[in-house]
Amino acid sequence: MHSRNLCLLIGAVLLIAGGLRASELPNIIYIIADDLGYGETSIQNPETDVPTPHIDSIAQNGVLFTDGYVSAPFCAASRAGLITGRYQTRFGFEFNPIGARNEDPDAGLPTDQKTISGRLKHEAGYTTAMIGKWHLGGTAHYNPIRRGFDQFFGFLHEGHYFRPAPYDGMTTWLRRKVLPGGKFGRWASEDGRLFYSTHMAHNEPAYDADNPVYRNGQPIVEPENLTDAFTREAVHFIKDCGDERPFFLYLSYNAVHSPLQGDAKYMKRFASIENIQRRIFAAMLGQLDDGVGEVLETVKSEGILENTLIVFLSDNGGPTRELTSSNYPLRGEKGKLYEGGIRVPFMMQFPGRIEAGQIYEEPVTSLDLFPTSVKLAGLDRSEQVDGVDLMPFLSGEVGGTPHESIFWRVGNRAALRKGDWKIVRNPVRGNPGDWELYQLKEDMAEENDRAESERAILKQLIGVWEDFDEEMVEPAFR
Repeated sequence: MHSRNLCLLIGAVLLIAGGLRASELPNIIYIIADDLGYGETSIQNPETDVPTPHIDSIAQNGVLFTDGYVSAPFCAASRAGLITGRYQTRFGFEFNPIGARNEDPDAGLPTDQKTISGRLKHEAGYTTAMIGKWHLGGTAHYNPIRRGFDQFFGFLHEGHYFRPAPYDGMTTWLRRKVLPGGKFGRWASEDGRLFYSTHMAHNEPAYDADNPVYRNGQPIVEPENLTDAFTREAVHFIKDCGDERPFFLYLSYNAVHSPLQGDAKYMKRFASIENIQRRIFAAMLGQLDDGVGEVLETVKSEGILENTLIVFLSDNGGPTRELTSSNYPLRGEKGKLYEGGIRVPFMMQFPGRIEAGQIYEEPVTSLDLFPTSVKLAGLDRSEQVDGVDLMPFLSGEVGGTPHESIFWRVGNRAALRKGDWKIVRNPVRGNPGDWELYQLKEDMAEENDRAESERAILKQLIGVWEDFDEEMVEPAFR
């Protein structure tokens, strides 16, 4: 037999022996919004002033998780949990590096942690791409193309201007400590395209400082609004892979994260919204929703819809004062361990594998995406992960709840959910604070603290939290 044919035959036998055939491997797409609050998708909040039909369609064609959580109330730590399937406090990624801190050599996803991209690429032969915001380390050791991604198009830090100054074709809202003339409040340019506001009492961060847009390892100049650019690159990647190669796409939009910048086309669409800050946010969300729609249409037009798992979620709750991003009807916002900081829009579709129109009310977490994905790819779950394969629960093969308890820790802030009960400790100004107790099915807005009336339950949950905490390590950076 010809040596090449023999090699192909041996390779095919090894593939069959080691797992699924290439044609059986599903494509996997994670679409991540940035700072999108629980109340901002119209499928969960029909009263919203910003319809999100394309995002909604993922739930309509699959499953909406009403109690979907992330593992941290802010960007980087949440992403570290998602991409590893592990509580990030197990490996010291507890806090949120911002600004120049992104370039510190210790501030990144530890290189000994396995990533979902690495496992799918190196163990199942997937073609992998990371498009958008990374925020898991800004130095060479942590670059996405060293963490299991074949392709990278995006930026490394926590944020980025969608278009840089002079913000052509956009309406831009920026935070300022003080307005022109030493005043406070709001300032607007004569053409109504630039707004300054002192309501947050600090300046807009220098997002673009030493933070270029990269194509793989090389910085480029990107002329398009980043939301459109990331959509464009995602569409190209999907078309390039088509039905020939199983792929994993990690599409991480920086919308609707600050700075608030609305393209003229979308500002016109939402002209009926009087509050200018809210109108800019609406323009950003509308543009994001259209981008999701383009990705979904590409999957369909390529004939791979039936063999593609698509997940949509936000990386944390909305920072309402900063963006207007609503967490209705939840309490709290980004950075807090009340529900508004950690319960997020979360939905999934996989035609033929997930029944359309499901509403799943048991608690799930972003950590579950890792084991769900590797199992679909024919790989072992891994004993190290904290997530659970969700497919048997969604099919009805397995009953009950995927998680007996879910744990959070950010410094001396802490929380744990066990069943319908949740404890939370959210200190203010260095005060360690008392544990609070809420019954979430009756009180999802966390308005009725039952710590005094249900002391036995409180004590039990504190004990479970402390058992979890014993397994965690000290933060690697702050």
